[in-house]
Amino acid sequence: MKAAITTFLIASCGAFTAAYGQNDVKNPAPPASAPTAATTATCPGPTEVTHLHLYGLWQATWADTPAPAELQLERHPELAESVRGTLRRGGQVSQVAGDVDDGDFTLEESDNGRNISATWTGRVVDTSCGKEIRGTWTNANNTRNTNFVLRKQPGWR
Repeated sequence: MKAAITTFLIASCGAFTAAYGQNDVKNPAPPASAPTAATTATCPGPTEVTHLHLYGLWQATWADTPAPAELQLERHPELAESVRGTLRRGGQVSQVAGDVDDGDFTLEESDNGRNISATWTGRVVDTSCGKEIRGTWTNANNTRNTNFVLRKQPGWR
């Protein structure tokens, strides 16, 4: 008798589950282009951006310099939640290392690989999905400050 009741209950649950899988004619599912929780989760807010979001190629521009530069960031081999890479600007290549924490971005630049020649401090832009950073670039030699914008370039490089 107990087996018959169990079988009946299992069969009853299956019937109700199948009904929930159907689209409701009065309340149809949203179109495929409408944002869902899954698509909004792929766009991190500034405080959700981590070192992993920094990996890749960025274009750097400064308020007082017309020519952009190329910033390539990758995993730092010694610091788990940091990045390291190169900055190519006007034929010169500099080494960089930094991180992002709670939306705050910091980067140190070195022209010779030993001394800091400039520092970058900025913030991930709220509506950029982690693909734009704005802040201040400071030359360590003369403490000259200028605003910068970093924009992540599409694709893997």
